[in-house]
Amino acid sequence: MNSLTIQNTSQLQTIDMDIMQSWTRFIEGSPKTVETYTRAIRQFWKWVHENGISQPTKEDIKAYREELKVDHKPSTVQNYIMALKQFFKWTEDEGIYPNIAKNVKGAKLDTEHKKDELTTAQVKKLIGSIDRTTLTGKRDYAMITLMVTTGMRTIEVERADIQDMRTLGDFTALYYQGKGHQEKAEFKKVPAPVEEAIRDYLIARGEVDETQPLFISTANRNNGERLTTRSISRIVKERLVSAGLDSPRWTAHSLRHTTATQNLLNGGSIEETQQLLGHTNISTTMIYAHHIEKAKRQAEERIATAIFS
Repeated sequence: MNSLTIQNTSQLQTIDMDIMQSWTRFIEGSPKTVETYTRAIRQFWKWVHENGISQPTKEDIKAYREELKVDHKPSTVQNYIMALKQFFKWTEDEGIYPNIAKNVKGAKLDTEHKKDELTTAQVKKLIGSIDRTTLTGKRDYAMITLMVTTGMRTIEVERADIQDMRTLGDFTALYYQGKGHQEKAEFKKVPAPVEEAIRDYLIARGEVDETQPLFISTANRNNGERLTTRSISRIVKERLVSAGLDSPRWTAHSLRHTTATQNLLNGGSIEETQQLLGHTNISTTMIYAHHIEKAKRQAEERIATAIFS
C-alpha cells in the first residue's frame, strides 16, 4: 500500500494523471465540487514535493494544515482538509495508500454569521426605496422581494427561468436547483405580493419566451442576457446603499439571513426554517434561533434600570 510514494517531479505528474483520474471518477458531486476537491489534492501533492516528502504521514497532513492557516481563511482550510480526508479514505479503500488523514481535524470555524440580517423596518425601507416605474426597478423589486421571502441563494436566482414558475395546488411555486442538486427538483412557494411583482415585471419586458431567464440584464452591453450571481450581488448592494443601508455587513446574502430570522420571529419553527433554507444540518439553522434568544434577553435593560432610575 505504498504506490503514492513520491520521488521526483515526473512521478508527481504520473500521480496527477493516473490516480487523480480515478479519484475524480469516484467523486459524487457537482462539477464545481469535483474541481474544488481536485485542486485541493493537487495543491497538497505540490506541497509534499516541495518539502521533499516521499511518503506523507498524518504528521505531514497536520503540518500542511498549519501552513494553510497562515494565509487562508478557516473555511478554505476546512475545505482543503475535508478533500484530503475524502481522498485518503478512498486510497485506503482501494488498497493504494493508508488513510493518513483519518481523525485529522480541519480549522475551527466561527459559527457567527459574517453578514447581518435586516430588521423588518429595514426590509420595508429597502423595497420601498425602489422606483417601480422603470423596467429595471420592477426587476429589482421582484428579485429582492423573492429573495427575502424565500431565502433563495444568488446562484438559485441566476438559474431561474420563466417556465420554472408553475401552479401547484392553489399556489404558485418556483422550482429551482438547490445546493448539491443537479436538477430543479425543489420548489419555493411564491407569496402573492411577490408573484404580482414578478408578473408586473414580465409584462413590462414585453413578449417573452418561457424558456428565457426569469431575471435579465438591462445594461446596454449585455441587455437581455441572464443575470449572473455577481450582477445579482451588485444590484442588491447598490439598492441597499441607495436606501441608506450602507454597511460591509449588509450584502445579498443578508437577504437569506433575513428570511430565516423573519420566519422565526413570526412564529415559524426551527424545522420549518431548516426546510425553507435547505439546510442539511439543523445546527446551522439553530444559529439563528440562538441569536433571537440572545436578543430577547432583558439583562442589560434590568441593570441599566437599576443604575439610572
